[in-house]
Amino acid sequence: MRIQITCQDRVGIAQEVLAILVDREINLKGIDAITESGEIYVHIPDLEFSQLQDFMPQLRLVEGVVDVKTTTHMPSEREHNLLETIVRTLPDPLISIDTRANVYGLNELAEQKLGHQETEVIGQPISHFIKGFNFSKYLDSGEILPHTRKLRLHDEDYVADILPIYVPGEEGKEVFTGALLMLKSEARLGQQISAFKHPKGNDFVGVQASSSQMRKVIREARRMAGLDSAILIQGETGTGKELLARCCHNASDRSENPFMVLNCAALPDDAAETELFGKYSNDGQSRKGLFDLADGGSVFLDEVAEMSPKLQTKLIRVLQDGSFRRIDDENEIKVNVRIICATNKDLLELVQKGEFREDLYYRLNVLGVTLPALRDRRADIIPLAETFLNKSAKLNHRGEMFIDEECRDFLQHYPWPGNVRQLENVILRAASLVEGDTISIEHLQLPNFTREHGYLEQEFDGTLEDAVKGFEADLLRKLYPAYPSTRQLAKKLSLSHTAIANKLREYNINKKTVKI
Repeated sequence: MRIQITCQDRVGIAQEVLAILVDREINLKGIDAITESGEIYVHIPDLEFSQLQDFMPQLRLVEGVVDVKTTTHMPSEREHNLLETIVRTLPDPLISIDTRANVYGLNELAEQKLGHQETEVIGQPISHFIKGFNFSKYLDSGEILPHTRKLRLHDEDYVADILPIYVPGEEGKEVFTGALLMLKSEARLGQQISAFKHPKGNDFVGVQASSSQMRKVIREARRMAGLDSAILIQGETGTGKELLARCCHNASDRSENPFMVLNCAALPDDAAETELFGKYSNDGQSRKGLFDLADGGSVFLDEVAEMSPKLQTKLIRVLQDGSFRRIDDENEIKVNVRIICATNKDLLELVQKGEFREDLYYRLNVLGVTLPALRDRRADIIPLAETFLNKSAKLNHRGEMFIDEECRDFLQHYPWPGNVRQLENVILRAASLVEGDTISIEHLQLPNFTREHGYLEQEFDGTLEDAVKGFEADLLRKLYPAYPSTRQLAKKLSLSHTAIANKLREYNINKKTVKI
């Protein structure tokens, strides 16, 4: 158990806190004092609830103590685990040596390269394993500075950064304690040089992809970005279609040129046409459209399913040869743009209904990718929530913020009908209003949530009978086109012919009201 004690700066306050531990015979496993923020952290064995009820109030009675609460970790534990994680996951062999040039520590990758377990290597001279540099002479030199050398390990060449390690000593002087070796193979250096020359590989770094579904999407989108055909991004509202479109643009050869956006559902037909194609004026004040402005770059058409038939026709011409006319202008304008579209509707279904041009659909869907709903990529929920929390903390000039375990579990099991956009709004609101540094379930503004029964996705007015009848009517309307006679439908639902006939009559379901 870890206890966080917020207190005023007073001589002897730590001693009084520790005296309470001694009086209750509570073993102290660790203590951190953060003088800048006025916090004392103590690590003690887990206490029974009754013990905790007695112990916490006693701490609050100490003069100068402002607040006492449990916490998940000590600052020193976080720093240690952070450093350990960095060392463990570093993609290069890492070896530390002491002042006598003996191995002091190493990471797992270094163990693999050396071909020995850590216990077999610790205390052995580094010169037994690595050739090409006199470590003893380096460590005995008067001024020990960082070096970069080409070394050899098991007949393989490495470039090594040799970094001296100092710790604070008496009277502000630094004490030399050894050195750190970071080894890079020729293959690793080649990867880094390649990444430096081709930085676009990181243009999808802003898309959270911890889940296998999103990793697959990013792989597909990265391949599509390098091509120059139209892209169609499909997915529910709030899944991040515009963000993915921007990433595709930034990862393409058009990244230095404009990325222009139009929401086809946000403007009337005439206004959208002017925005896209521009308008000619006799007074010399002709207005350029997005296709003009984006020449050499990309145009992103959001909610393309809402585009009018007239605009669909003009868009086909642009896709075909890059040509269009401004409104009230007879002159052809030719541009070089890539079109990226997004929709939350099934375009193929709209094509079959005659509500979207088939030839336009196939021109837009040359390269297609579908963004999964947030409920289908639950591994991304907590990383996304933490990203939004950090963003809010920076915007509000606050320190590090956290999400408690119960809230994490709730976030992962909530269905998020508004997807990533809803999650972001909920977290930003909670982080802005919470008084402490930890978000709990009660800080989340979500519809009709109860811990026992979950949530209702929509407000519901009426009785249980109303809800049952509504469900029945919806089900019958969906099944009737496939089973367009009362006998067929009765057999499908295991009901009598009379019962089905009565329900169809009650809900006014027949061949006139239901399209078959």
